[in-house]
Amino acid sequence: MPNIKSAIKRVKVAEKKALNNSIIRSKYKTAIKKYEKANTEGSKEASDLLSQAKKAIDHASSKGVISKNAASRKKSRLEKKLAVKSVAKKKATAKKSEAKAEETKKETVKKTTTKTAETAKKSTAAKTTAKKESTTAAKKTTSKKEEK
Repeated sequence: MPNIKSAIKRVKVAEKKALNNSIIRSKYKTAIKKYEKANTEGSKEASDLLSQAKKAIDHASSKGVISKNAASRKKSRLEKKLAVKSVAKKKATAKKSEAKAEETKKETVKKTTTKTAETAKKSTAAKTTAKKESTTAAKKTTSKKEEK
């Protein structure tokens, strides 16, 4: 323990600042942990927790607990984590929608092929009946000519 009065005061002030700095550091680290947990779970409130974590980091930076560059780096890393998660979600939903689109395409192709098959059957049946009718008509005309 120092003997000089100003040195004693400096020790007390340093202890207070160290305590205050540890409180601020603890708050921003807790905010980061809450955000990361929500982000890994895929919670909807992750973006809200991100803004709270960024606010806590900015506060720590303004108080001198961490440097500006460190604060910027931490915020950037947190934003990247959220961006990666949202991209992964978008890809997953895109894959699901593509799968649904392919299923509907297959169903429509099946429907159209069955419809075309049915129409083809009908047209072939109509053609065969038309051929039969034309052959019977031709036979009738030839039989009438033979009679004369």
